[in-house]
Amino acid sequence: MNSIVPGQALETASTLQLVEAAAAIATELARRPVLETGGAAMGSAETLATVIDQHEYALAGMIGVVDRAGAHKDWGFASTSAWLRCKMGMRDGRATERLTLARQLHRLQQVPARMAAGTLSYGYAVVVADAVQRLDDAGCVAGEEILLTAAGKGVSVCKVAKAGDKLHDLVAEVTGTDTPPEEAKRGFNRSWITMHRSLDGGRFIKGWLNAEDGAIVDAATAHLAKPAGSEDRRDLAERTAAALTTVLSQGHRDSNLTVIAHLETLTGSDTPGRLRDGTPIPAEQIRRMALNAKISTLILGAGGVPLYLGYTARIASPGQRKVLETQYDTCAVWGCEVPGFLCEIDHVDGWALGNSPTDINKLALCCGWHNRWKHANPKQMHISNDDGCFVYRTLPPLGAHGSRRRPSDQADNPWWNPHHAA
Repeated sequence: MNSIVPGQALETASTLQLVEAAAAIATELARRPVLETGGAAMGSAETLATVIDQHEYALAGMIGVVDRAGAHKDWGFASTSAWLRCKMGMRDGRATERLTLARQLHRLQQVPARMAAGTLSYGYAVVVADAVQRLDDAGCVAGEEILLTAAGKGVSVCKVAKAGDKLHDLVAEVTGTDTPPEEAKRGFNRSWITMHRSLDGGRFIKGWLNAEDGAIVDAATAHLAKPAGSEDRRDLAERTAAALTTVLSQGHRDSNLTVIAHLETLTGSDTPGRLRDGTPIPAEQIRRMALNAKISTLILGAGGVPLYLGYTARIASPGQRKVLETQYDTCAVWGCEVPGFLCEIDHVDGWALGNSPTDINKLALCCGWHNRWKHANPKQMHISNDDGCFVYRTLPPLGAHGSRRRPSDQADNPWWNPHHAA
């Protein structure tokens, strides 16, 4: 790639040349010692933050091109978000922010110009983009104006974000298209329940039961919600929740609960076990749960290899599926977040080629998209075994001259393995 030559006007440089120049400047800046004077450091930091916000605008445009073209699929990524997480090392939240901004830029009238000029920060821009994505085009224009007006008055990003959460109502108030709340729209004849997952794996539950359904729940849980004795310190709400889960699981008769434990834990070690979602369980509790005939216990040997699942049966075809769902929370492809229970069973070495028997140590869970992609592009898939679980990593496509294409900034990225380039 041709670099910008001394004396060349920036207006005549290509986008690729400017990206290379920005990377070179960033590399050199990172090598410089930090300014020791507080005032100078503050001023430089604020200037640098503005430059970063402008770069975020340019990055959003590039992400938008990749997203619209579906270019991520050529590299083995099922979604643009997966590409951002894996190639750029973004956390889920940051990947979602950048993708949302990229997808909403074309609908926004003021944000693009203000970001490019450095007068609107990335934080405010993301808040606006996130809020308007749930509005139609007319509401988008009104919503953008409302939030940018608040930002222009010095309202903090956090408060603007809170306003964004209520933007639909604010726009409806401004445009005169107010709608009744969700509860009022549903009425009180039909029961409804909503559940939202919390960060620790729990659930927030909200809802309404009509008289008939409420009576059914009362009849099923009332006797179970009574205090278990004088030592029962739970309040009514806690006892009701316990009663409801007992009824739903029917005493774990049809429960899909699986606990995972190493062999030494069951023989007295203090090594904790875990649930399928990674929730840790103390060793003593694991040993107690393993005695429950209605709870499946996956016993792991050395290296995390599964030895046994269940109460009376050795691993069989249905058991293999359950073992794999226990081992793989998500698709085996690195960076793919399709839940394991929605994935397909994949023969690691390719069953159609006769290389992979249907043995548990030759199976993995793979989402439908990546399962098809893996068998259609076998030379673009690197497979490794990490503590008893297979990890699939997609490789870049072949270039025009038989070598792997890769972005110039991936030289030190562990994703790229030159030994698989042939």
